[in-house]
Amino acid sequence: MDSPITSQDSEDTNKNELPEENEQSSFLTFNYMHVKLEEHAHLEQSAKEIIMGKTREYCTRGPKLLVNILFRLFPVLQWFPRYKIKKYLPGDITSGLIVGIVTIPQSIAYSLLANQDPIYGLYTNFFCCIIYFFMATSRHNCVGTFGVLCLMIGESVSKQLKAAGYDTVGTTTTAINSTLTNATNATVCDRSCYAITVATSLTFIVGVYQILLGVFQLGFISMYLSEPLLSGFVTGSSLTILTSQLKYLFGLKLPRRDGPGSLILTWIDVFQNIQSTNICDLVTSIVAIAMIVPVKEINDRFKSKMKIPFPVELIVIIVATLVSHYFNFNKTYKSSICGAIPTGFKMPKAPDWSLIPNIAADAVPIAIIGFAMTVSLAEIFAKKHGYTVSSNQEMIAIGTCNFMTSFFSGFVSCAALAKSLLRESTGANTQLNGIISSCVLLLVLLAIAPLFYSLQNCVLGVITITSLKGALRKFADTPKMWRVSKIDTVVWWVSMLASSLITTEIGLLVAVCFSILCVIFRTQRPRATLLAKVTGTEIYEDQFAYKELSNIPNVKIYRFDASLYYANKDYFKTTLYSKTGINPSLVSALQKKAKKEEEAAAGETKNRFIARFNIIKTLAKIKMHTSASDSAPQLDIHSLIIDCGAMQFIDTVGLSVLKEIRNDYEEIGVRVFLANCNPSVRNMLNNGGYMSNASSGVDLHIFHSVHDAVNFAEREYREKQRELQMNDAAFSFDPNQAISDDLKD
Repeated sequence: MDSPITSQDSEDTNKNELPEENEQSSFLTFNYMHVKLEEHAHLEQSAKEIIMGKTREYCTRGPKLLVNILFRLFPVLQWFPRYKIKKYLPGDITSGLIVGIVTIPQSIAYSLLANQDPIYGLYTNFFCCIIYFFMATSRHNCVGTFGVLCLMIGESVSKQLKAAGYDTVGTTTTAINSTLTNATNATVCDRSCYAITVATSLTFIVGVYQILLGVFQLGFISMYLSEPLLSGFVTGSSLTILTSQLKYLFGLKLPRRDGPGSLILTWIDVFQNIQSTNICDLVTSIVAIAMIVPVKEINDRFKSKMKIPFPVELIVIIVATLVSHYFNFNKTYKSSICGAIPTGFKMPKAPDWSLIPNIAADAVPIAIIGFAMTVSLAEIFAKKHGYTVSSNQEMIAIGTCNFMTSFFSGFVSCAALAKSLLRESTGANTQLNGIISSCVLLLVLLAIAPLFYSLQNCVLGVITITSLKGALRKFADTPKMWRVSKIDTVVWWVSMLASSLITTEIGLLVAVCFSILCVIFRTQRPRATLLAKVTGTEIYEDQFAYKELSNIPNVKIYRFDASLYYANKDYFKTTLYSKTGINPSLVSALQKKAKKEEEAAAGETKNRFIARFNIIKTLAKIKMHTSASDSAPQLDIHSLIIDCGAMQFIDTVGLSVLKEIRNDYEEIGVRVFLANCNPSVRNMLNNGGYMSNASSGVDLHIFHSVHDAVNFAEREYREKQRELQMNDAAFSFDPNQAISDDLKD
């Protein structure tokens, strides 16, 4: 066989000599000039030179650098001097008042969720709004208590209360060990005191984590919390929140369930104790739900026409408090109430350092969820209103809020979606509206808080549950999500189920791991296909996805839609062999077997010398040539082009695979070319020794486009065919006639 590569076109060419004009036109058609790009020279510096250069820069620009750091750390110094009073102030005041009014009932309700007394939710919202005003780059984020974080805080506090021997049944402050002494001030610490001590210590370590993440610019961690993952996590946590509030709606005194399966166990507890339902609390809950839900629906439906949403939660709290006070629900019907709420502020207090080792692990997921929610909301509002935010500064800002609030009896806060949307829709322009909201809360803290003494806990539970409407509505979006992306939908369900059925912390870890596995699975088994040419263009597309594409004769163009690395190397080879229909190892083995059969057959016959052609021929070999050659596979491909446009990188294993494929295919007579390689892939190929002609500085295996590779492959094939035709013409003879003449002689 003259060549292991044959096709119908090449057979016709071998039988009939092409005219000279066709040869010249073919040569001109496939004329090709290889492009070699010169890279920019990169100045390499040692670590010592970099450190010395930075030190020199800081020393020479010391005062100016300190001013820049100060302005970056406190963005208020940049925008507040340019504050436009007539343009911004009316909207900020209106928005601040509305958000402050809405925050009052949520602060009290979420304190219950965090296993704290109502006053501490007011402290949290008051201080964090003031601190965020000075350090935030977002103009519309509203920081404060957030349901999911309050749930996670409550679970951590509950674990520490149990470990310390406190009773977690109900909401009373009675302790089993009522004489527990605080080591720092040697005073008796009841359940309420110990609960806020745990919460403030947890808030302190969360703030430290977030500040460190911002200082070391580790905001990329939030990228692993995709939107489906976060949405599923919030929905699953909302189910847990709803379940934890059921006992208040029914007036049941049940222990707080924590750990895996707490959601199911809580529902079992509710149904087992349903006969102990407090009728007063149940009726109050039903009436509150009947009032809040319709009004919130009206607010949502007509929010474009209503400049100010109706504060139904505040109205319900006021009415419920008055009714409970004048009808004395607590003594008459044994209804659970908030109790005494103090006024003023507590003295700043350091966290309990002995608790830090016990809660350090619990603080990690809380810190991650807190900054992820804050940064994502900040970026959404910035994009919508056309300004920029710094993700690292936002992490420092929310971390500082938590760090400072922990000294003033507050617990963990972050940007809350509902309040942030309310702030935006009511005309907020800057973070000055946060100061206005803090003034509203200050009024409550100094004078109004004691008036909520008779407020029933079931009303707070209703407010908490009705605020979960947006998260629970995500269930209705899953069919649409399934049509768009099945994998994202599975991630959402896994995140939702894990966070609700296991625990919030473990559920978040499970969701993140599953999401990463999905990404790995996508890169392990990406789409692989063959390309064909769009007629009349230089564009090549998936021949299995589009109609009326023209295949290049005897050329296979293979595209792998992922980076090539150790995890998908086998899949790369399998799909390549499957799509091209050629396994080079198998073809090579068959060709070697056919060659051995020919050599064995030739050795069994007597060799005859044919002087006329100065070559050795055998009668047996000529007779068996056709049958022997039939055992060797006939290939319909002379060139294989691998489109590397989707490969962001290749590792050393991927490089070895490319080398192996090139060697295997070229062994059976198929040339292998690479196209659309990005600079990092080309550097890897160059450094790994893939380049075939590095000494001359030109590589004829790697091209900048698929079309260039196709042109080069066809031109090379045509030139090779011309050379074979010229050789056949020079040594053409009839073997049978030659042997017959030789025998006659």
